[in-house]
Amino acid sequence: MQPAIDHHAALIYVMVLAAAVDRKMSDRELQMIGGITALLPVFADFDRNRLLEVSKDCAAVLDQAKGAEAVLDLVQDALPAHLRETAYALACDVIAADRRVGETEVRFLDIVRRRLGVGRLAGAAIERGARARFMRL
Repeated sequence: MQPAIDHHAALIYVMVLAAAVDRKMSDRELQMIGGITALLPVFADFDRNRLLEVSKDCAAVLDQAKGAEAVLDLVQDALPAHLRETAYALACDVIAADRRVGETEVRFLDIVRRRLGVGRLAGAAIERGARARFMRL
């Protein structure tokens, strides 16, 4: 059994998992994770010096058998209900950051949405917002 994590780690775990789902963590995705932790109010009291440590902890869980499921279990247990849509939005933003959304990422987002109890309508709105934020000419 994995040790419990706090809400900051849970949000970071979701972002790391989103970046790793296609087996390639792009520089854009990693920069997005760093930028999110620097700017969003939910991370205002997070010690950013812990970002690498928390990311490595997530990677260690991912390296285990059924690692993605274990990460989602930890996230689900750690996140209060009012941060679940936030977690889903962060996953969408990280996936949208490299401007390539493949079938693997789409399936991953559906799994995360269902595991976190984000409704279809709310999920679609969050996804559309991410798409709009990363649109280019």
